[in-house]
Parts: sequence; structure tokens; C-alpha cells
Amino acid sequence: MPLPNFMDATPNAAVRPAADLSIVIMAAGKGTRMKSALPKVLHPLAGRSLLHHVLATTAGLGARSTIVITGHEAARVEAATQGMDHVRCVRQQPQLGTGHAVQQAVPLLPDGGTTLILNGDVPLIEAATARALAAACGGTRVALLTIELADGSGYGRIVRNDKQEVRAIVEHKDASQAQRAIREVYTGMLAAPTAWLKRAVMALGNQNAQKEFYLTDIVAMAVDEGLPVVATQATSETEVLGVNSPMQLADLERRFQRRQADALMEAGVRLADPARFDLRGTLACGRDVFIDVGCVFEGMVTLGDEVTISAHCVIRNSRIDAGALIQPFTHMSDAVIGPRAEVGPFARLRPGAQLGPEVHIGNFVEVKNSTLAQGTKANHLAYLGDATVGERVNFGAGSIIANYDGAYKHRTVIGNDVHVGSNCILVAPVTLGDGATIGAGSTINKPAPAGKLTVARAKQVAIEGWVRPKKAKP
Repeated sequence: MPLPNFMDATPNAAVRPAADLSIVIMAAGKGTRMKSALPKVLHPLAGRSLLHHVLATTAGLGARSTIVITGHEAARVEAATQGMDHVRCVRQQPQLGTGHAVQQAVPLLPDGGTTLILNGDVPLIEAATARALAAACGGTRVALLTIELADGSGYGRIVRNDKQEVRAIVEHKDASQAQRAIREVYTGMLAAPTAWLKRAVMALGNQNAQKEFYLTDIVAMAVDEGLPVVATQATSETEVLGVNSPMQLADLERRFQRRQADALMEAGVRLADPARFDLRGTLACGRDVFIDVGCVFEGMVTLGDEVTISAHCVIRNSRIDAGALIQPFTHMSDAVIGPRAEVGPFARLRPGAQLGPEVHIGNFVEVKNSTLAQGTKANHLAYLGDATVGERVNFGAGSIIANYDGAYKHRTVIGNDVHVGSNCILVAPVTLGDGATIGAGSTINKPAPAGKLTVARAKQVAIEGWVRPKKAKP
């Protein structure tokens, strides 16, 4: 039962907008309140930048093109869109308001169809909501995305007449006390007929408290011209919340993570505490999966039936097969864990680690670019790097594979039923034959024959007459 990927929106073909849809994403702001050198839209949410969340949603809307308006740190924001089909960037310099931003996109917009305007710092807008907004426009109306908030501070208010028709949007800074009491607010997202929008934004003035060109002023222009203005409401507050400060980013992170946790639990996964769960990618789970507190999943992770993930594990781009137990504080990346294997606590599996069925990796053991066959155990304080390890091998405490000569990595091959004693060093490249036993404390740099005990230690001697040095008295 895979968890729905909220960061990729795949549209229903039956409601896919026609190819006359253009999308404009506002991503020029500095984000002063973030107090960061990183452009606001590049701050991460659940492992993906705010802007990439929006682009992932728009990718499923069937638009002919997507225009990202950049400004502050434009080069960095533009670099983040490289390689994305149908995404073009235009710069707004200087930043003179939202209307001025859309003016920069006018040369790239066609003369017909609908333009949908979204915000790069409002990352969780849902594809269904964006589609509904474009459909409400239909190429003949100005459609506003609104929501009712108990506290609309910072948002433009939707002003209606006695017939409840939308007449204007009044920015918070310009609103009267009576207008600030209005609960229906403008989310900053709208759709409008493209040809009319191009003409309207070029006619904007800046007679307001901020001396900026407000995109919202096009609403009053539409009313004056008799162009219908409609409002469609978002389904949830979360999908229209913007990010202007680290506190708002953290709040949205928790909201998003709770949404993902709820979807997992609805699919049958048991979470010890959904408030202490983080998914920064995609997670597919089998039946009877249990995830303890403080775990972080990144990239693409697959958990088989009856997998247990204990507390405070970090798992990235890995597959964990049925019945495996991951003990607390285990970190793994690009690893494959076989059925009924046990890993941790305090283990680290680096890229290329592949554990077979019933393998045991214990505390303070690191495995990198190595395959361990069924039943092999390295229970504590060991390093296995660039190795092919057979079945039922016991790798002793304190033993390591010395796989790097300072320039190249070398491979070690360990046969079936090998016993490596404690505190051994296997100097790669080296081969240990089936059934070999390596005596504790040995340094092995030549092949160890199958079925035999191999010991490589310095001769132990006792020095007669030796006196331990002492500090001189002051």
C-alpha cells in the first residue's frame, strides 16, 4: 500500500485543462523576514524547495508553458529550474509589486486562453484546486482563489456588494477597520483571460501606500469594464498558506508531515506518534509496518510486510524487505535489507550495502558497497567496505577491512562459513576461502586457505629488566 506522493500531482485525464492554459509563478521576493542568504522560494519543505513543490503541482496541469518570475538572487532561483520542460524564467528588477512582476511575463504570454497565477512561496496548493481555479475562469472571467480566515492579517480582503458579487480586493495595508473585519481573503492566486490580463496589468498605476503596482487592482478594472469576477474557495487553509518567516515554514512543515502521517495510518501503517514523523520523499509500505518516533525517510523508501523501524532512524533511498527489524539510531542510504534481517542499534549502512536474508548488523558497525549473504553476522564495532561476503560468516568485534590504499579501493572476498576473530585487519585485495578461521588480532594480506586456521600476529615477548618511565619530581 503505497503512500500517495503529495509532492507529485498526476491529473485526472478527464479534467485535464486544455493546452490554452499558461501558468505564471511569482518567485521574485527577497523574503526579508526569513533572515537568510538563501532565496525564500528555495528554502526546503519536506526535502524539496518551496518552488519545486509548486512546479511539481503545475507539471500535472497540462499547461502550454510555465513562467517563473525571478528577482532577488535570480540566478540561483533560475538554476533550480534548469532541465524542466516548458519552464521559462523572466526577471523582475527592481521589484515594484505583484502587478509589476506580471508585467515582466507579458511578452511570453500568448494572446488567447487562460493564465493561472500562483505563488512560489505557497508550496502546498493542490492540483485539484488549481484546476478548479482555471476552470472557473474559463477564459471569460477573472477567478480569484479565496478562503475564510479568523485572522486575515496581511491578506487582501474580498469586498462584495449587496448581491454578494466581488467588487474589489483591498490590500491589508490600505484597508479600513471595517474592511479588515472581512473574513474572506484573497490568497494571492487567480486566473484570468490572457489577452485581457496582458492589457490590464500594463494599465496598472501605483497610487497606494506602498507606491507599488498591485495585481489585485485588476479586479476593480474588471468590474468597471463589466468583466465577470468570481471567487472559488480553497478546500483547506494549509494549501494556501505562504511562507514569510522561519516560524511559518516550520508550521507548514508540521502540517504537511501530519497530512502524510495520516495517509500512512489510513493505509494501515502504525505510527507510534504521527507528530514525530518526517517523510521527505516517497514511502511505500506493506502490511503491518510499525514506525517508532523520530524517524526520517528521504528519497524513495520501500518497507515490506511486518517491517519494524525503531526510534530515531534515518533511511534514505533504501528497500527493506519483509520481517526486517531496524533498531534505534540506524542510518542507511542506498541500501537493500533482506527478509528478516536485523540492523542496529547505532549502525550505518552506506551506498551499495546489500544485506541478504537473516543478516545481523549490530551496534557501531558500518557497511559500504558490500554484499552480505544469508545468515552472516557482524554484531559490533566493525567495518566492511568493498566486500563480497558469503553465507553464515561471523565477523568479529573490532575487525575491519582495509579497502583503500590511498589512491584506489580494493575488493575483499570472504567465502561461506568463515569466522573472523576479534580485532582483525583484512588488507584488500584479499580472499578468505570457505570455512576459513582467522585468529583474533591478525593482519591478513595474503589469501587464507579454506577450512584452515590462519594467524598473523607479531611474536609476543616479555622484556626483562624494563622499568616504566616516571615523571621527575618537581
